[in-house]
Amino acid sequence: MQKKYPIAWLLLFTLSANAQTQKIFTAADYDRAAAMLVPNAAKYIDNQIQPQWLPDGRLWYRVLTANASKYVLYNPADGKKSTANSKKELLEGVAVAPAPPKLSPIETLSPDGKKTVFIRNWNLWMKDLNTGKETALTTDGVKDFGYATDNAGWKHSDKAIVRWSPDSKKIATYRQDQRHTKNMYLVKTTVGAPELEEWKYPLPTDSAVIKIHRVIIEVTESPKVIRLALPADDRRSTLGDDISHNGELDDVSWSDDGKQLAFVSTTRDHKQATLRIANAETGAVRTVFEEKVNTQYESGQGTINWKFLSKTNEIIWYSERSDWGHLYLYDATTGQVKNQITAGNFVVTRMLKTDAAKRVIYFEAKGREVGQNPYYSYVYRVDFSGKNLALLTPNAGHHAISFSPDGTYFTDTYSQPTVPPVTEVRDLKGALITTLEKTDITRLKAMGWTPPTPFSVKSADNKWDLYGQLFTPSNLNPAEKYPVIVYIYPGPQGGSVGSWSFLGATRDNQALAELGFVVVALEGSCNPNRSKSFHDACYGNMGENTLPDQIAGLRQLAEKYPYLNLNSVGIWGHSGGGFATAAAMFNYPDFFKVGISESGNHENRNYEDDWGERYIGLETKGEMGVSNYEQQANQVHAKNLKGKLLLVHGGMDDNVPPYNSYLVADALIKANKDFDFLIFPNARHGYGENTYYMMRKRWDYFVQHLMQATPPKEYQLNITPDSRAKEPNDK
Repeated sequence: MQKKYPIAWLLLFTLSANAQTQKIFTAADYDRAAAMLVPNAAKYIDNQIQPQWLPDGRLWYRVLTANASKYVLYNPADGKKSTANSKKELLEGVAVAPAPPKLSPIETLSPDGKKTVFIRNWNLWMKDLNTGKETALTTDGVKDFGYATDNAGWKHSDKAIVRWSPDSKKIATYRQDQRHTKNMYLVKTTVGAPELEEWKYPLPTDSAVIKIHRVIIEVTESPKVIRLALPADDRRSTLGDDISHNGELDDVSWSDDGKQLAFVSTTRDHKQATLRIANAETGAVRTVFEEKVNTQYESGQGTINWKFLSKTNEIIWYSERSDWGHLYLYDATTGQVKNQITAGNFVVTRMLKTDAAKRVIYFEAKGREVGQNPYYSYVYRVDFSGKNLALLTPNAGHHAISFSPDGTYFTDTYSQPTVPPVTEVRDLKGALITTLEKTDITRLKAMGWTPPTPFSVKSADNKWDLYGQLFTPSNLNPAEKYPVIVYIYPGPQGGSVGSWSFLGATRDNQALAELGFVVVALEGSCNPNRSKSFHDACYGNMGENTLPDQIAGLRQLAEKYPYLNLNSVGIWGHSGGGFATAAAMFNYPDFFKVGISESGNHENRNYEDDWGERYIGLETKGEMGVSNYEQQANQVHAKNLKGKLLLVHGGMDDNVPPYNSYLVADALIKANKDFDFLIFPNARHGYGENTYYMMRKRWDYFVQHLMQATPPKEYQLNITPDSRAKEPNDK
């Protein structure tokens, strides 16, 4: 027995020593981290502007410096510039765009500003804004088979979804048949009886998708409904999840005279897009051409990139048939390709402006400039013929532009993650007119700001160059080892980095770094804005979640930066990132030690139909009756959990319903696994007023479980507003 005493004392001494060396964070430590958040860091950035065009072709903007604020008016036509102390003083006597009429959120305004349309009792109504008279445009709408409705899926509202003709005399819309679609239910937490929310929410397990019966409505005192002569279309868009943006129906284009309507029908699985043209007076429809793909057809990134040129009877069409997203010119009569407009190993992301008279297109593209990050956006012009391609934004970096109302000039703001923005004015040939302002980050650097480190690595299969950003503590000691946190958003819709412009702060990446972590954000294969084959790298298996790329990338980074401790790796993400985080913890449990999974779509059979069906395909079942969606569902793999996992969800999430996380929690309980769960009872997909509470909990969780340290108890995360941003009193 005497021999055991020294061992016991040694164990007690070791535990005591570990307790004494465990780091204890103070509120001051968290304050330093909070200083690196977007709203707190922004007050140290000077001369960063957002120019606004005026109807007369001039522009104005506000300049904030350390101790001053001024307003600037600039005329690119003559170079004259004036300043004032307030916007009211600056724009005294200057013509500004008239304020739009005050409308209820459910009304959609006509182009001439004289009338609106809205939904009442499943029918479409019109209101004359001069007289207030209301007219029923349809009368046969019934429950769940109404006109212009926007009440299905995760984007749902009471707004009327229409597309007005240029002369405000006709409306393109649909009658939406959702009678066979199941309902989604959420319950609001309140005192007394709970409040039930109920709406149509189609799922991949549904035997039939919602259908839209296309119509054109003549908006007159005696309205006329013209039903297009074709079967009902699947409720799909060439761009993505929804068939509308800001109340406007997507994938339709009126002729200049309002006599024809071009539109695209997309199949449920997104593998076929058919362009058709309807006679707006008779409803007769003819098919112009169709495009079929093996995975999914998309018409670009950020905007729909096809256009009907009615005066010349042509179609500008977007296709990735060459493995890169490019523009093609079609004959709208024969349906034949006249010529390819853009070509090369780069991707056109957005058509910005077309000049049909001069037959010129202005567009945004990525990956064309040699030696540059392929995610930087540049702006070009090209003739309809494909000739005379010209770069209009030559400076290295990510560019965002805005055209003047008359289309004569454009503002160009360009930057890089480590290089602050410069804002210029250029003409349509790309010639520099003037530099408006150069953003100054002197004070930001002085307060300890550390820029992210851009990097590139090889994908897990060694096929692709991948790009990302590394966030390190401002007091980094390369001789030490730092636990690593992966921020992940796997797409296939977006990526972990998001914007490649200068932001000053990205989410809480640098804030976490200030607590003693190294944070990594990597754009994995399967994400957009590259080639079609890059985007399709995990088609059919969204459960891959770029995780092999994340692991391969971290190992390459650790070789270059030995201070990365790959024995202590955490991961977090929201939505698709929440899905990826739980997948990382279940499928790579020996690599990822701590995970925070926020609002994840863990089971895509429990998520809105259009998302999974676009990137996985339609649900099928094998010989044993197993769904192709099943092996990608996180609850199936929950039994593999080894590390610390925090599941988080909003109880009123109408995008990714909370039942996704409940399935995972149930599976973990059945597998007898320890985990943590946090519900925000009345929060939606974004956490709203709970955002900073969640951020603090995220910091605490990584500090406790990845760093084995102690966070300050119930730290209050403070965001101090930028006093400079307050508008001067113009009264």
